[in-house]
Amino acid sequence: MKIFKSILVSALLLFLLSACSNDSAKESNETEDKSTPGNEQTVKKERKEKAVNGNIKVEPLPTTYQELAELPIGKYYNMDTSGENSKEEILKVFSDLPDISGNPSEKELDYFYSELLKRMQQDYEGPENLINRLKFESLGSPENSDSRYQFKDNLNVIFIIDASGSMAQKIDGKEKMTSAKDSILNFVSKLPKDAKVGIRVYGHKGTGSDSDKALSCSSSELVYPISNFNEGEFQTALNKFSPSGWTPIGLALREAKNDLASFDGANNTNIVYLVSDGIDTCDDQPIEAAKDLYSSNISPIINVIGFDVDSEGQNQLKQIAAATEGIYNTVTNESELQKELDQLNNLADQWQEWLERGKQHYEGELISNDLEIFNYITEEYVKCEDESSNIYLILGTLNDAKFFNREAYEYLTKVNREYHEWIDNEISKFNEELKELNEQNYNEAINQLQEKYNVNTQ
Repeated sequence: MKIFKSILVSALLLFLLSACSNDSAKESNETEDKSTPGNEQTVKKERKEKAVNGNIKVEPLPTTYQELAELPIGKYYNMDTSGENSKEEILKVFSDLPDISGNPSEKELDYFYSELLKRMQQDYEGPENLINRLKFESLGSPENSDSRYQFKDNLNVIFIIDASGSMAQKIDGKEKMTSAKDSILNFVSKLPKDAKVGIRVYGHKGTGSDSDKALSCSSSELVYPISNFNEGEFQTALNKFSPSGWTPIGLALREAKNDLASFDGANNTNIVYLVSDGIDTCDDQPIEAAKDLYSSNISPIINVIGFDVDSEGQNQLKQIAAATEGIYNTVTNESELQKELDQLNNLADQWQEWLERGKQHYEGELISNDLEIFNYITEEYVKCEDESSNIYLILGTLNDAKFFNREAYEYLTKVNREYHEWIDNEISKFNEELKELNEQNYNEAINQLQEKYNVNTQ
């Protein structure tokens, strides 16, 4: 009875507060087409039979930052919730969430929030990816116990490039494939003369049609064999392919193992960069192929770049990087891609310095942890803030559209606030740990982070 009175009072207050604006808009609203997709009345009508099942299972929220980072990225994680047409888009996208328009239980509300969160889940980066970044930036350190990250007589870099049809899409008026080619050409032109580079392309034959799937999914070619950079030959190799068909990532990774077969890890520092703008579309087990390449005697460092990739593609590419203890990074344009490759240029220069010193004890300065840690913490804070505010705006829009009562709205916003306060606190704690470790050298910091991560994930 108390709940009913509370709802009645809340409804009356909302009615009085909104009466003026409703009256002024009444005439135009009455003439509106009620069947228009995204229309509030249509949406609510469609939701009447979508009541929450009493046997629902609410998935618990993460309790560690590792668990948080392992959650799949939501389909609408980068949705603009404050734009000009955001209200209509929110109603359209989230109209199929569980119906809690009656008097839902806390369990039903928790389920609703869980389903909303799945769609807005940000691409949080767990400490293991930071560890891999620090390990990569410590490449060549004589104190590095992992031979994979030690300088060898030879440095080889092979790019595995996505040439599927989606790479024809444009960013800032320039085709993604053209941006990728220009960035890689700029990178290799700066490589030390003794370093070797190769390019393998995949999905460059056929089209994206079903009739061409078999052809396209079997297409992967080493267009520039692993060798020293020759500008004319390299440019010719880049001109050999253009965006075309499907996305056989697994095939390309397996073929890359053959490309590097004569460059064993004992005498070669091998670095593989996989560049893709989407998910594998050929069902050729890319994660298993990556693991096989990583565990071979080639001992490569495998880094993955998602180029203007959607949430589904990010989820798979992150799994490939995680399976090989490599770095995953998302770039949205040519400038960001070039910035990522510039880090590799710095390491190549350090390798050349080591080589020219006759392989004596390497005393070169490693890149400071400071900026890497600062960037990591800042980006995680931004993700937390974006996710929290976006969900809050979505809940506000759904509340205005009477998807649920005031009590439900207050409960959901409270859960959202407390959840993101927890994330914020976890980031703060990790930031303090990193500051302490930053007083030590790279390898001590990496070892302590690795030990903590292993404990947390056992």
